[in-house]
Amino acid sequence: MRLNDEGMLLRKRAEDIIAMLDKTTEEFGQLNNIIGGDIRIGCAESHLIKHLAQSIKEFKKQYPEFIFHIFSGDTEPVAERLDRGILDIALIVEPPNLTKYNYLTIPESDKWGLVMLSNCSLAKKEYVTFDDLYGLPLFCSEQSIQVDLPRWCGDNTDKLNIAGTVNLAYNGSVFVKEGLGYLLTFEHLIDTSKESGLCFRTIKPTLETKMYIIWKKYQVFSPITELFLKELKENFGR
Repeated sequence: MRLNDEGMLLRKRAEDIIAMLDKTTEEFGQLNNIIGGDIRIGCAESHLIKHLAQSIKEFKKQYPEFIFHIFSGDTEPVAERLDRGILDIALIVEPPNLTKYNYLTIPESDKWGLVMLSNCSLAKKEYVTFDDLYGLPLFCSEQSIQVDLPRWCGDNTDKLNIAGTVNLAYNGSVFVKEGLGYLLTFEHLIDTSKESGLCFRTIKPTLETKMYIIWKKYQVFSPITELFLKELKENFGR
């Protein structure tokens, strides 16, 4: 009797495994029927997100009801939301933590420079050096103080006159327009047309920053997120 019971139990387990395999096969088969869904994406402020926009544009042709939700911020708040599962993927401008995340590298780089009033004396220069910045009231992000500027001027970062920090370049440009200082930021983020009253000059030596797409290791994604991540891997895979 005991042998019969064990045999029935083994058969039941086998049936459960087969049922699970059938369910998984069915779910994968249904991927072709997906037309949309929601994905939450964290993004650094950079003109390089044009590559993300181009991928979304192509993806929506196949999945017209795909909806994306963008949260903008520096690496720390974006990564914190990614770790908590509030975001599905993120685009950051800092080398990723390889113990926690898988990643893809976005093509091109962001070039650093100084946004200033177009009628100031520095606007006459082709580029700006550290000596030009000495003593000037500067605005930049906290992340740039900790990560980027030390790559550019080393220990001399402490000698810069940081008058304030901002995490959105546009807000910093408003303070520049009001004559409160100068903004250290990426190229292409601020309107520096003739009508804007602002101009941008690169800093020398050249400082560039790469952008990365990251997602948590061993993360289980929704079907639409899985499909979009596949699209990103095809576009930016190493």
